Amino acid sequence: MTRKEEPNSTEAEAEELAGSRIDWVTDIVLRALIRLALTLPLRMRLSLMGGLISRVVAPLAGYRARAEANLAYTWPDMTEDRRRAIARAVSDNAGRTMIENYDVLGLRDRMAGSPLLGEGVTELEAARQEGRPVLFVTGHFGNFEAPRAALVARGYQIGGLYRPMSNPFFNAHYAQNMHALSGPVFEQGRRGTMGLVKHIRQGGMGVLLFDVYDSSGAKIDFLGKPAPTLTSAAEIALRTNALLMPFFGIRRNDGVSFDCIFEPSIPHGDPVEMTREMTRRLEARIENDPAQWFWIHRRWKPRRQEKKARKRAREASQKAE
Repeated sequence: MTRKEEPNSTEAEAEELAGSRIDWVTDIVLRALIRLALTLPLRMRLSLMGGLISRVVAPLAGYRARAEANLAYTWPDMTEDRRRAIARAVSDNAGRTMIENYDVLGLRDRMAGSPLLGEGVTELEAARQEGRPVLFVTGHFGNFEAPRAALVARGYQIGGLYRPMSNPFFNAHYAQNMHALSGPVFEQGRRGTMGLVKHIRQGGMGVLLFDVYDSSGAKIDFLGKPAPTLTSAAEIALRTNALLMPFFGIRRNDGVSFDCIFEPSIPHGDPVEMTREMTRRLEARIENDPAQWFWIHRRWKPRRQEKKARKRAREASQKAE
């Protein structure tokens, strides 16, 4: 998913922002597939979408190859067969997660009876009684919407940020779907972040996914490799005196149900160190079950990092001269 471009003045650029014909056709196809899948019984629907993404979309789009490359980059001693098996499982989980998150009210109803697990549950319940804000942090692991759905089913209101799709037609109903489960939900960006901060400062609760590459982020290793990471979540927690609590929706072996784990909150302190602790919590989950993390993400971008490092070195050399 990529951030939408800022509007420009020319007609050609305006037309591009409005969406190309390819975007329009792609959106129609995707909507049709989603509608068809949602008519099927749950287990059949999840199996169909998992298989479709794993066997057709991921190989054609290069997602499976990217997952295997990321696994080789972080765990070079892993066998090729093991990398291939994990990449297939990751793609299957991605397909299941996509269609689950297009039926967020159904997911909410499914999670109503799922227990809240982990040492953080007691802290969470106390914060709710006290009216203290809570900022949940998680990664692209299992289904990251499952714990949020479980909380909403219990009467919690959980806001958040979402990154808009580059396809404006698809983004329209994607954004609508994001709002359907619980709000307020804000589009990623300065205005959206300010809206989320205001919501949390007023005693609200929200969730952020932090495991994405950002060239302006802090230098924090992820699975042993440098992965620039924004410290926004920690900074928001500090500004609003919110609990900073990692949670995870871990898919069970049946491929349908989840364990919703709420970990102890991260103590307030230096934002970079708080983000490092968030990262360690996610790393532990990945090391325990690597097939649950979305290895298809461009999380490290080593070539881009090397290019930026060379540019900085040249600039430093020129200044020294």
